Amino acid sequence: MRYKFFATSLKAWRAMFEGIENAQKSIYLEMYIFVNDTVQYDFLALLKKKANAGMRVKIVLDSLGSADLSKNAIAELRASGAEVLFQSYFFHRAHRKVLIVDESIAFIGGVNISQQFRLWNDLVIEIKGKRLLKHISSSFAKVYKECGGKDPELLAQDKKIILNQARTWLVEHFPIGKKFNLKKIYKEHLKEAKENVIFVTPYFIPRRWLIVALHQAVLRGVKVEVLVPKVTNHFFANRVGYFFMYKLSKLGINFLLQPKMNHAKVMLIDGKEGIVGSQNLDFLSFDFNSEIGVFLKDMQAVKKLALVVQKWKEQAFLFETKKYKPTWLDHIISSLIRIFARIM
Repeated sequence: MRYKFFATSLKAWRAMFEGIENAQKSIYLEMYIFVNDTVQYDFLALLKKKANAGMRVKIVLDSLGSADLSKNAIAELRASGAEVLFQSYFFHRAHRKVLIVDESIAFIGGVNISQQFRLWNDLVIEIKGKRLLKHISSSFAKVYKECGGKDPELLAQDKKIILNQARTWLVEHFPIGKKFNLKKIYKEHLKEAKENVIFVTPYFIPRRWLIVALHQAVLRGVKVEVLVPKVTNHFFANRVGYFFMYKLSKLGINFLLQPKMNHAKVMLIDGKEGIVGSQNLDFLSFDFNSEIGVFLKDMQAVKKLALVVQKWKEQAFLFETKKYKPTWLDHIISSLIRIFARIM
């Protein structure tokens, strides 16, 4: 098994674009936000070119996240022979980001495709290896089938695959199908942590069970650090995130503010295990959105991931409660979000 990490949107786009350029048989793309406006890398033109050349190009997009993809672009893709499908549920978003090329190389992480994200830090893992690729292709086939895909060769891959969890494995999270794997994984590994846990997340809006798990880890002597952007791209996420940082800092959790927007999603446990994927530390990812991630136990991969996180830590500064005072608006917004998450 071979792994590479790309720690910015542009670096991830370049690697994904090159992967598609080198495709010989098939391209499967699953994306939350896909818009045909990336100046540096014209994914739309490349996907059309590959479909016109007779390759099997299958694209699954979230109907809300990719609402800005033009009708002309969709029509052009379909006219070229690409199959373009949309996943649409009222509260359940298709938040996964996956690219599979020739069923031999895959990209999974937090990176969307739109020009507005070009300057962001983010994280995508490139994976090569038959064992895990087989599972990733099967996971895509499952979503493809749910969205009405008809390709019999791809549909045949929609089958249950059991991976040895003593090794690196794929994390699938489908709340619409009552498959809440992320909560189980985070609770179990926070409980097992012995020395330190590091999270990287763009948005921090934790559920009650996660707050309890983090606090219990701190009480056992585990050092818990959460890296978040100083300012995100969402007003409400900023207000609520700071409110929770203020509350949880008093429980002994360290929050490190990054000067640049960072959209990566990471958990590192004791420097020995880690998860990289599409999931945020918020109620949407845990309770509503479909997500995907890679749970890493390969020590070389974990060390590479830890180096990426360490570089981000070196650029960050500690959140201090004395410099922040919650306003009445923060209390109201946070309470409303908690109520919404509970009743939904």
